[in-house]
Amino acid sequence: MVRPRRVYAISLSALMLLTCGVVMLLSQTTGRELIHAQVNETRLVTLPGNTRPEVATGTDLGAVPDDFALNHMMLQLKRSPEQEKEVEQFNSDLQNRESPNFHRFLTPTEFGKRFGAAEADIRAISLWLQSHGFKVNAVYPNGMVIDFSGNAGQVLNAFHTSIHRLNVNGVNHIANMTDPQIPEALAPVVAGVVSLHDFPPQKMSRLAKPNRAGAQYTYSGGTGATQAMVPADLATIYDFNPLFSKGITGKGQTIVAIEDTNLYSSSDWTTFRTVFGLAQYTTGTLTTVQPGGAAQNCTSPGVNSDDIEAELDVEWASAAAPGAAIEMASCADTATFGVFVAAQNVINSTPAPAIVSISYGECETMNGAASNAALNSLFQQAATQGTSVFVSAGDAGAAGCDQNATAATHGIGVSAFASTPYNVAVGGTDFSDVYSGTVSKYWSNSNTSAYGSALSYIPEIPWNDSCAGSLLSSSYGYSTTYGASGFCATTIAQQNFFLNTGGGSGGPSGCATGNPATYGIVGGTCQGYAKPSWQTGLAGIPNDGVRDIPDVSMFASDGTAWGRYSVICFSDPNNSGVPCRGAPDNWIGIGGTSLAAPVMAGVQALINQSVGSTQGNPNSEYYHLASKVPSVFHSITTGDNDVNCEGTANCFGYVGTIMYGRGGRLFGTTFGGVLSSSTGSYQPAYSATSGTAWNFATGIGSVDVNNLVTNWGK
Repeated sequence: MVRPRRVYAISLSALMLLTCGVVMLLSQTTGRELIHAQVNETRLVTLPGNTRPEVATGTDLGAVPDDFALNHMMLQLKRSPEQEKEVEQFNSDLQNRESPNFHRFLTPTEFGKRFGAAEADIRAISLWLQSHGFKVNAVYPNGMVIDFSGNAGQVLNAFHTSIHRLNVNGVNHIANMTDPQIPEALAPVVAGVVSLHDFPPQKMSRLAKPNRAGAQYTYSGGTGATQAMVPADLATIYDFNPLFSKGITGKGQTIVAIEDTNLYSSSDWTTFRTVFGLAQYTTGTLTTVQPGGAAQNCTSPGVNSDDIEAELDVEWASAAAPGAAIEMASCADTATFGVFVAAQNVINSTPAPAIVSISYGECETMNGAASNAALNSLFQQAATQGTSVFVSAGDAGAAGCDQNATAATHGIGVSAFASTPYNVAVGGTDFSDVYSGTVSKYWSNSNTSAYGSALSYIPEIPWNDSCAGSLLSSSYGYSTTYGASGFCATTIAQQNFFLNTGGGSGGPSGCATGNPATYGIVGGTCQGYAKPSWQTGLAGIPNDGVRDIPDVSMFASDGTAWGRYSVICFSDPNNSGVPCRGAPDNWIGIGGTSLAAPVMAGVQALINQSVGSTQGNPNSEYYHLASKVPSVFHSITTGDNDVNCEGTANCFGYVGTIMYGRGGRLFGTTFGGVLSSSTGSYQPAYSATSGTAWNFATGIGSVDVNNLVTNWGK
């Protein structure tokens, strides 16, 4: 169970007298002082890249009142470039078997002492916040985040940006209208406010089409024969069963799923395990916690529309590690997203969790430079503490900024939640059996008592629901995806719901820092994260100098293209749920990299049980094994994660609106463009290429779990 993190309340008198908790915290920090000048409110610097793109496109409804409460904002701090190199080197040493620091993980307090901001700098920033009327609630043990509360008037006075109400596509939001500004003296140590808006990150799950499993798990329908994946199929396809038979089930391990909602019904998890044969692993448990509690800015979020995401995460983490304890950590939104609050509190807890799964995301250009810095800092801290962080790469193919869209309009982009060098970015695959005409080779025409019907590993392709996908296009007889005569310009594509961005995400980090010249589109002063030292040694990894994702992939299809998806027990009638009664004939079908991330978190639980210790960031071992023991991974060599687009951002072959008729009505939403890494020629973003061990569509590929666990550390 996650224990409450230590938080040190700071009052003005405490800061001035250096007593009580402030002395305790600040005496632990040894960072070099970076604030050397007095704060001068007339000498300001702008924190670029921290205005939502919707500010330019939404309807401005005017400023909120000055007394509009903004409780529990988070001020993200930063280190000097020299100290940042030190923490990066330490993280590298943690995974270097030749280093005396190999796997010598830190506690949050040790991390704060070694790599947090200097006590004098924290004091100066806290005094500045209080001088503008803010309440400084806490400083996190990592010495890198200050929790503070105030109102819109105080934000305007201190950060020189006005908070307005916006209407975006019929939904009301609040957001800062310009990039914040701070006194120049504070700039060396302040990265920015994590958010000054209420646009939440998006869950990376999609209801399947069809969204019900049907009469049994091998049945006819949709594009062709439809097989819905259940836990028994997962175990067969990805080779879990040899481990389960040896008692390697995740016993003694805990997987923490980060959420911003509670479950509609915890009994859904129990039903899922019972019906699918997982209840035999009696050490598997489920608990829900609010990490740190109300005293530390985490209150119960209740049940909201993200509860389907939470149910998916806890059920499929348990499918991969049925003997593990699943802990769902959820916090309500404040001025800061509940997902981020929960992640901060969990990673700053002592002891730190061994495994964390996050199935939410937002692209780098929209997330904002300060929030990007906060995620990078948080996952960096997690890695130094021995925590393995698994994040969904995204569900929008190469168009990470166009989740759940009918066409990409923001070009190539990736999720800021997935693109840091300190987490595993988990992409998505689909099965190739329908495309290759080999259904009967890989699926039984009947089901086991646990509803499994898979016979063996099934060759995979990138998950891609879009008409821009070369395999889908060719299956309908089109050799070209783009332009007026391409598949994406046909009524067939529209009528079959192939005008969409659904697919496993992947691409280069492009805007982890800096400010895009056009809202939401990589450009301007944007820069991606530098390529990690471990992301090397495999054919196909581009020499682009930046972090590329995904790292690995697992099945994530929602059934739109090839009729393959997964099943969950989810009974919330307010959010597309159905009762899970008896056999799972009509349970909910689901897809998305939200499925793949908790499955890989479950795989890590098996690894940790097998080797008897936490592993921190597992990426270095993944890439090492991929070059030394290729049988650990299933290389995916055909298909792509290209999606249809409109406009000019990385969009090739766009021909505008084409009118077509259906059911006696006239429609006009087919565009013909597809994402391309070149605007002068068709270079699909991105292809899985034969002869390479890594690609942007699926990373290293999917995992043979038994081989991975057996060869770990060798």
